Amino acid sequence: MTLMETTPDAGTSAVTTGSASVASGTTPDAGTPTVTPGSAPSPARQAAQGWTRVCRVDDLLVERGAAALLGDRQIALFRTFDGRIFATDQIDPFSGAAVLSRGIVGDRGGVPTVASPMYKQVFDLRTGACLDTQGKDPLAVAVHPVAVDDGDVFVKLVTASAPAGSAHADPAHAAPAEGDAR
Repeated sequence: MTLMETTPDAGTSAVTTGSASVASGTTPDAGTPTVTPGSAPSPARQAAQGWTRVCRVDDLLVERGAAALLGDRQIALFRTFDGRIFATDQIDPFSGAAVLSRGIVGDRGGVPTVASPMYKQVFDLRTGACLDTQGKDPLAVAVHPVAVDDGDVFVKLVTASAPAGSAHADPAHAAPAEGDAR
């Protein structure tokens, strides 16, 4: 089975698990990757592959963040004005507070961003890189791949050993291409 995965910094790619796969694609209305009808794995198989269903796309307000608890990890989900969905850790790396979902969602030169409500550092939602350190050492927030299947939002957590701002903890994924096709 295959989920269409949105890599935070590379766009859309087909993620193959097992023998089936589908071509890369996007929904015409939102630009968020999806799976072809009937190709979604069962809930048990999704969990085995590391994907966790978080919510429905319609549960996410445009230009707002939402917090979710996946196991013992807090994440923040963001739906941008153009319909793309991003997931980061909820913890602000500068303050240690679980507040990123309450940040200001926007863009900087076409790059989707969130500004932390604590000290106002701005993070690239695709890579987790801090774009505005406010005079502090640069830190990044971890980003997580997002997939949409039949209106359900799935997140695949990167492992703690993956570097902050990396798209995947899985080395099988290729280096990201320039741009964001979500």
